[in-house]
Amino acid sequence: MGRMDGMMRVFLAVEISGQAAAVLGEVAGRLSDLRLRGVRVVPAGNVHLTLKFLGEVDSEQTVAVGEALSQVAERHSGSTLYLGEPSVFPNHAWPKVLWVGLGGDARPLLRLHEEIDHSLERLGFEKERRRFKPHLTVARIRQRALSADRKTACDAWMRMPIRRDVPVPVGSVSVMRSILRPEGAQYQRLASFDLRLQPDCW
Repeated sequence: MGRMDGMMRVFLAVEISGQAAAVLGEVAGRLSDLRLRGVRVVPAGNVHLTLKFLGEVDSEQTVAVGEALSQVAERHSGSTLYLGEPSVFPNHAWPKVLWVGLGGDARPLLRLHEEIDHSLERLGFEKERRRFKPHLTVARIRQRALSADRKTACDAWMRMPIRRDVPVPVGSVSVMRSILRPEGAQYQRLASFDLRLQPDCW
């Protein structure tokens, strides 16, 4: 990972592509077709599985994170999960985030997340207090959205048919930069590290 200057908003993620991204793009399009004000869908190319949000990080810290992540990746094998059920954060009464869970054997991913968390704690990043819940965010509902639109979005989302046989390969971990813009966040990959063994299903 090359030298970078200044502070950056950084997170670690598994990037999503291929069939899973296409399917999520389709369901996001159905939400968009409802034309609900205050509901912003995530572009298919931006959908990712967040492993850890680091916040504002300087260039030296970013390099150290990459070095630690490289070592962790060498000790873990890739795996394949599958698209799961739709759900919301924080609750159905006042949903803010519409997301898809992941099915399959999540134990390899959970072990990967745990070691990343432990490794970065040694670099000064606080360990996660909440239980890690793997998910893919498809849309966010703004604070100013009308209650009726919020309820309509939530109801439609919870009824959304999502195929459960669509693979989500976990074969690498990326260091991502989030650039906040009025039209929404833009993501830039700073580095990516392959896991030791790649999943069979792509």
